[in-house]
Amino acid sequence: MFGRDPWGGPLEISNADSATDDDRSRDLDRAALMRQLDETQQSWLLAGPGDQAGKKKKRYVDLGCVVVDRKVFMWTVGTILGLGVFIGFVIMIVKLVPHKRPPPPPPDQYTQALHKALMFFNAQRSGPLPKHNGVSWRGNSCMKDGLSDSTVRRSLVGGFYDAGDAIKFNYPMAWSMTMLSWSVIEYRAKYEAIGELDHIRELIKWGTDYILKTFNSSADTIDRIVAQVGVGDTSKGSSQPNDHYCWMRPEDIDYKRPVTECHSCSDLASEMAAALAAASIVFKNSKTYSDKLVKGAKALYKFGRLQRGRYSPNGSDQAIFYNSTSYWDEFVWGGAWMYFATGNNSYLTVATAPGMAKHAGAYWFGSPNYGVFTWDDKLPGAQVLLSRLRLFLSPGYPYEEILRTFHNQTDNVMCSYLPVFNSFNFTKGGLIQLNHGRPQPLQYAVNAAFLASLYSDYLEAADTPGWYCGPNFYTIEVLRKFARSQLDYILGKNPLKMSYVVGFGNKYPKRPHHRGASIPHNGVKYGCKGGYKWRDTKKANPNILVGAMVAGPDRRDGYKDVRTNYNYTEPTLAANAGLVAALISISDIKTGRFGIDKNTIFSAIPPMFPTPPPPPSAWKP
Repeated sequence: MFGRDPWGGPLEISNADSATDDDRSRDLDRAALMRQLDETQQSWLLAGPGDQAGKKKKRYVDLGCVVVDRKVFMWTVGTILGLGVFIGFVIMIVKLVPHKRPPPPPPDQYTQALHKALMFFNAQRSGPLPKHNGVSWRGNSCMKDGLSDSTVRRSLVGGFYDAGDAIKFNYPMAWSMTMLSWSVIEYRAKYEAIGELDHIRELIKWGTDYILKTFNSSADTIDRIVAQVGVGDTSKGSSQPNDHYCWMRPEDIDYKRPVTECHSCSDLASEMAAALAAASIVFKNSKTYSDKLVKGAKALYKFGRLQRGRYSPNGSDQAIFYNSTSYWDEFVWGGAWMYFATGNNSYLTVATAPGMAKHAGAYWFGSPNYGVFTWDDKLPGAQVLLSRLRLFLSPGYPYEEILRTFHNQTDNVMCSYLPVFNSFNFTKGGLIQLNHGRPQPLQYAVNAAFLASLYSDYLEAADTPGWYCGPNFYTIEVLRKFARSQLDYILGKNPLKMSYVVGFGNKYPKRPHHRGASIPHNGVKYGCKGGYKWRDTKKANPNILVGAMVAGPDRRDGYKDVRTNYNYTEPTLAANAGLVAALISISDIKTGRFGIDKNTIFSAIPPMFPTPPPPPSAWKP
């Protein structure tokens, strides 16, 4: 039997074929499907129920880039998590179990001396002392300063005593606060590393809080400031009790302490402005207090510029002890600090005025005191400070010419410190004689050491390996060697093998010219003349005036440890401020390399040049 094949062609139908139409249709459908499947799928399809009964279907995880077996994936994830937990557990055990750590390297001698030098300021505090002052033989003193003066009648309690007496001279005190603040601004990281940052900030605030009391700090315009509290002149033979005639502990003072005011004192006002301005940068994170300091500094600098005159007229107590030779250097010095504190260009204009530099002595190359940085002559420090501005910000016209002059003068000053140029004599033991053999040489040496060390750090931060003295090039290490040599001399590397810092080393002065340190703290009150026996005794002071740098040796490296000879044995606030600054600058902190803080001092200064426009946004189709 034949029929027509629907795909074309004959189709023979055999009667013997027992397959039904349904079977044949199923076979055709299966063949059509197999043409579209791969081999694996075909094997699944062709396998009968009996073939798949004993097999378990595998599960897979699609990770996007690869397909993996689900069981393998779960084992891998579990292993990773287990290892993470195990490692974390081990780390936790290592941290929790106590173990010995190697002790930190001992601090160098400069850091050790610095800890002690700061304690001198604790011993010099006036007013109500904090409980943590750390000087057991000191107590509250002069709690009626200012209030007992009929012309002032306001509180002038606080501040620091100047030296071995109980007078508060604002001129050197303000300079001391400026120096301490400058050292913190430059070397904050070092102070923090040795654990002294909070201490020195507290000392600075003790001084600036007092300075704010000495004038109307809430006003924009003032007409007077306090110059000093107490009197020390005994040259007229008077037996009237005062701070030099009497030898008493400050805690026992019962005589009158007059207040001296001034109405035209440009030098004092500008130095006080510098102190407050520099401190405002130290406390810039305490905005309220920093703003208060800036406001006071503005009023003081304005007063100094308008009411011209020296604070120490001839014959005055100020002229006898801390005479100011000029106020032009304070205009430059104070103007620089005011600029850094406010960012106001008007202060920089004053500080860089060519006439100002000329009056301040920037071109007095033949002067025997040229380049000697002191509480009286701030020009060398101001030139270093403004050289910093040129090195790191370079404000350009119209300041560039005078800034370049200051920079060149700073180079010349650094050259003058080197023995090869014979600008200053040196003792056989190596101490530079910046005051030309006159008494009390150490205060000048530490100031020079600070400027040399600081300037070397400026040059290093500016990627400058050294500087020129004429045709000769000297590396920054030469400056650091000079700074170290002066500090080493003071700390004991001298012909007498003694330290000139009380309490440092095995051999140091035992009889500093200091009332509080020389009178026993035994509960007995010694009157004005009652302390004379302690002044005149040859015994060592019963109280150790830790950290005090005495006046120093003579030009032949000789030293007389005699209490009444103040030219050898008296320490001062200004001298110790220079010592602290020099020590922190040259100290070698073993925990890392600490250079200067390049940017903090410029934080108030706006951008020197217009901000460039932002780049155009990306093109979008």
